[in-house]
Amino acid sequence: MDEVSTARVTWRKSTRSNGSGNCVEVAGDPRGRVGLRDSKDPSGPVLAFEPEAWVRFVAGIAQGSFRS
Repeated sequence: MDEVSTARVTWRKSTRSNGSGNCVEVAGDPRGRVGLRDSKDPSGPVLAFEPEAWVRFVAGIAQGSFRS
């Protein structure tokens, strides 16, 4: 996602956010990509996922693939 497309999106935070500020936000852009950013740094970097990659990423989270 570039600066132009991030200016045209609505960022959403999880309803499970506990208010501590340790959250990520997601947004879909006009090209169908999904952006992911740190809610504490809204002007910081954005990870951009193509739709298929986003589905795989979320599935990996649900399966515990990213636990340390």
